[in-house]
Amino acid sequence: MQIIKNQTIDQMAKQIRQETAATDDAIVAAQVADIIKNVRENGDEALKTYSATFDGVTPATWRVSETEIQAAMASVPQKVLAALRTAAENIRTFHQQEVAVGFEDTPREGIVRGVKVTPLSAVGIYVPGGTAAYPSSVLMNAIPAKIAGVPNIVMVTPPQKDGLNPTVLAAAKIAGVDQIFQVGGAQAIAALAYGTATIPAVDKITGPGNRYVAMAKKMVYGQVAIDMIAGPSEIGILADDSARAADIAADLLSQAEHDVNARVLLMTTSATLATAVNAAVAQQLETLPRADIARAAINDHGVIYLVNTIDEMFTLMNLVGPEHLEVQLTNPAQYLAKIQNAGSIFLGPYASEPLGDYFSGPNHILPTGGTARFSSPLGVWDFQKRLQYLQYTQSALAEDLPAVTQLARAEGLEAHARAVQTRFNSNVG
Repeated sequence: MQIIKNQTIDQMAKQIRQETAATDDAIVAAQVADIIKNVRENGDEALKTYSATFDGVTPATWRVSETEIQAAMASVPQKVLAALRTAAENIRTFHQQEVAVGFEDTPREGIVRGVKVTPLSAVGIYVPGGTAAYPSSVLMNAIPAKIAGVPNIVMVTPPQKDGLNPTVLAAAKIAGVDQIFQVGGAQAIAALAYGTATIPAVDKITGPGNRYVAMAKKMVYGQVAIDMIAGPSEIGILADDSARAADIAADLLSQAEHDVNARVLLMTTSATLATAVNAAVAQQLETLPRADIARAAINDHGVIYLVNTIDEMFTLMNLVGPEHLEVQLTNPAQYLAKIQNAGSIFLGPYASEPLGDYFSGPNHILPTGGTARFSSPLGVWDFQKRLQYLQYTQSALAEDLPAVTQLARAEGLEAHARAVQTRFNSNVG
């Protein structure tokens, strides 16, 4: 990993801003636009073409049957099923605390106003396939939706030549997914957004995917809601001399193995630790099964910032706003107030990032690419919407009539003023 030292904090900040600047791939955008248009116009026939082209397989049926799901459950080792069920319970108990309940108040006699909270009618969750299967993503997407009360949870995942990963199907069953379809890529996002003869249209699409999936989500936004535009995985670690180099190296590699474009950062006040982490990363790469991917990420996007103070660490890391932020400092909880931008925070030497990926309860669908400045982790709130309501009596309206008509006429909207005034005098105008 590159070690950056002997720079001012302003120089480091400038580099960080350049690295986090969002870019769009025009070629990908054009390809995805064509895919969306084709699926919108030709539905299932377009899906068949794209499945054969991109996945090398066209399923006999798009929808996965209950028989297939039960067979998958039976084939998964009991220890894995037990781990999935425990993880699901941890995720459920965490997210149950996020449920919004709305409110109603009476600011004065004759006026009632409030907010009603209701679940979305249907959501689609995208679960990646390809080089790795992610049953954990099924749990993280579906369980908050289920808690929110969404009546129809539709899952899409790319078809595989040897059949869908049984652990993914088992996770879907445990999480309460209602329908599963074997379709992936940008074409799956288009199908969820516009519907086909087989796949129902939904109100919102959540879940991570490759750059084609991310671009498709961006393009269908407005037709449907989306959770976020997910980029490559990220981890940022803040550490002092109390941290173990081997632990930090392992946590950095846990994200580097996701993707050659994964971003891994360490900020520290210790030159000794920086050197030791570099050595530990090199050593651990020697036995890592996905070493080629992790090494590329480390070489191209791995940086160690050597700073002067702990305050500088937080200043710089808040500019990054990483997807995952580990605080491996002495008494880490005391620094929570200093953190403004991060997807999920891991405090202390034993809160290793993969706990959040799989098991502990907080969601792993997180903002990336600096969007933690304005975005939040996926939660129950993503699957609920709020409806406002208002009721007035005649006497309450009479009291507010002068102010309302004055404001309407100040904006040059006479019909607005008359709409209120007519309740008392039908001969307006």
